[in-house]
Amino acid sequence: MSSQDALDVIASTYNQDIDSNTSLHQRDTFDKNKLSTKTQELDGDANNNNGEVHLRKSFSVWSILGVGFGLTNSWFGISASMVTGISSGGPMMVVYGIIIIALVSICIGTSLSELSSAYPHAGGQFFWSLKLAPPKHKRFAAYLCGSFAYAGSVFTSASTTLSVATEVVGMYALTHPDFKVQRWHIFVCFELLHLLLMLFNCYGKSLPFISASSLYISLVSFFTITVTVLACSHGNFNDPKFVFATFYNETGWKNGGIAFIVGLINPAWSFSCLDCATHMAFEVEKPERVIPIAIMGTIAIGFATSFCYVIAMFFSLRDLDKILTSTTGAPILDIYNQVLGNKSGAIFLGCLVLFTSFGCVIACHTWQARLCWSFARDNGLPWSHLWAQVNPQMGVPLNAHLMSCAWISLIGILYLASSTAFNSLITGCIAFLLLSYIIPVICLLMKKRQIRHGPFWLGKFGLFSNIILLAWTAFAIIFFSFPPVLPVTKDNMNYVAVVIVGYTSYALLYWRFKGRKEFHAMEDDDDMDDGRGNTIETSASLISRDIEEQDDSERVSEIIHIQSDKDNK
Repeated sequence: MSSQDALDVIASTYNQDIDSNTSLHQRDTFDKNKLSTKTQELDGDANNNNGEVHLRKSFSVWSILGVGFGLTNSWFGISASMVTGISSGGPMMVVYGIIIIALVSICIGTSLSELSSAYPHAGGQFFWSLKLAPPKHKRFAAYLCGSFAYAGSVFTSASTTLSVATEVVGMYALTHPDFKVQRWHIFVCFELLHLLLMLFNCYGKSLPFISASSLYISLVSFFTITVTVLACSHGNFNDPKFVFATFYNETGWKNGGIAFIVGLINPAWSFSCLDCATHMAFEVEKPERVIPIAIMGTIAIGFATSFCYVIAMFFSLRDLDKILTSTTGAPILDIYNQVLGNKSGAIFLGCLVLFTSFGCVIACHTWQARLCWSFARDNGLPWSHLWAQVNPQMGVPLNAHLMSCAWISLIGILYLASSTAFNSLITGCIAFLLLSYIIPVICLLMKKRQIRHGPFWLGKFGLFSNIILLAWTAFAIIFFSFPPVLPVTKDNMNYVAVVIVGYTSYALLYWRFKGRKEFHAMEDDDDMDDGRGNTIETSASLISRDIEEQDDSERVSEIIHIQSDKDNK
């Protein structure tokens, strides 16, 4: 058979409709699922040809749930922030605040789950912004979203580590009545704990085990503490009216409603960071199904544990006035001490909370490192080439992790400047994360939710959830920026508004002078402009082209082989 004959056969074959039942047509059909899988694998290794190491798919659904719940860990968050909640509304505020925030969190989790199911990617919300924003603004939307998300993760790690340090110092103060807690005590403990817990994210193979263990440790600790407290309080429970209808306002705000709203910051912090699981998309099989399960499972477990926990604590505590005037800085320890009547027992229960908090901080570091790494791969940070590397020996984005931890150490200094810095850190965590969530959701609504969605898609309830998320973001940023107590002084001022405005100004200036020239977030299926008018062929388009060229070659070979058989016959 001559070459011209082969070319004639090929041209004829490509111009005719081939019956769908034939094997030749089946080979010609484009396997989109295979391409999607290979694309995600290559996105985990953004520049495989240059030898960059990609993250291992070593996390199971339980490991991802462990990371998500280990970070959110709602009952631990309530324990750490209970002092502010009690003074801003008493038991009633904490109990009903958890219900309110859990309902809001369902809407937030639904919005994130729908997007993570449609576009599973380690970049999470900033990648969704890139996919959904108008072409003219998608790079800026992705950059701004990624900046807010990364800032939120750093503030979360700082606030969580500070809560752990406060508890450690509180345990010492509980056993040493003459010891007076100073801010520098907590600061030194903060830095030492941060240095210790930072080491756990330096080796990748142990992370799935640590993540799954964090889930079990948290649940076992919750069960042990709750049962112990209830058993020791048997026959001496408080009246239900005390738990469900007692309102305390020790904030100085004359308006009880404002005091209640300001107190909501603590249950809101306890249910924050729901996007954590989305950034593990390159490290789990079938992320379009697993990630939504992890997000919604985190909310469900968080509500069940935190609600039961506070009910048990408030039914069992003996003297609320002593809790409000506690000098330990960790009132949950005073509740344990009142109930058990034994400081050693209170320290034991405090240690269970402490072990739970370690898992929470480790999960924070895992999350922030993945955010930093994925954002740096697209040149979203200064010196991105350093933070975009995955250490081949450790199997983790080590540089991104260490750099993020350095920022946490610096942010810890804020605690020395203000006695209410903890609230400022919490508000910064909540505000930056919510701002990062609403950018892709606004883009989704602009598209009237007409996208190629994944297996998790809730239709009208998804639309309702998107609207609630936008409304809650505006509400939280405004009211959580209020001073926690009155009268306001330089020591108790809520400085979060300064932090939000300052960081946003930095992000905009960086975009203006450098980011718009260098930032080039990668998409799964489209080539995009690099900001200089040049076209970047992304990892997905490269792999798609390779597959198509390989398929073309196979089709040509098969056509020639079939025609040769016919000629021989």
